[in-house]
Amino acid sequence: MSSREWSLRIRDILSAIESIQKYTKGMTQTEFEANEIVLKAVLYNFIVIGEAAINIPPEIRLYSPELPWRLMGDLRNIVAHEYFRVDPEIVWDTLKNNLPELVDPLKHILEKEKEIEK
Repeated sequence: MSSREWSLRIRDILSAIESIQKYTKGMTQTEFEANEIVLKAVLYNFIVIGEAAINIPPEIRLYSPELPWRLMGDLRNIVAHEYFRVDPEIVWDTLKNNLPELVDPLKHILEKEKEIEK
C-alpha cells in the first residue's frame, strides 16, 4: 500500500507540471537545451510525475483512461535508470505538447474526489 493518498499524488503531478512550466516560461528550445540547471530540474519533475502516476490506483485511473498513465511511469523509469538515453529535444517536445493536456483531466479527477471516496 502506498504511503501517500492518491489525491495527493495527483496534486504532486499538477505541482510538478506547474514547476516545469514556470522553469521553462519564455525559453526557446535552444536555451532550454543549453541550460543544464533547468534541464535537470525539469527531469526531476518528470520523475515526480512518473512516480506519482505509477502509484495512482487502477480504479482511479479509470476516471481518466485517456491519460497516458503508463507512459508517465515509463518516462520516469528512463530518466531515473536510463538517464544516458534522455534526449533534451524529446523532453522539450513533451513538456510543450503533452504536459498541458494532462492538467484538465487531472483536475477533473480531483473534482470527483468526494464522489470517489464514497
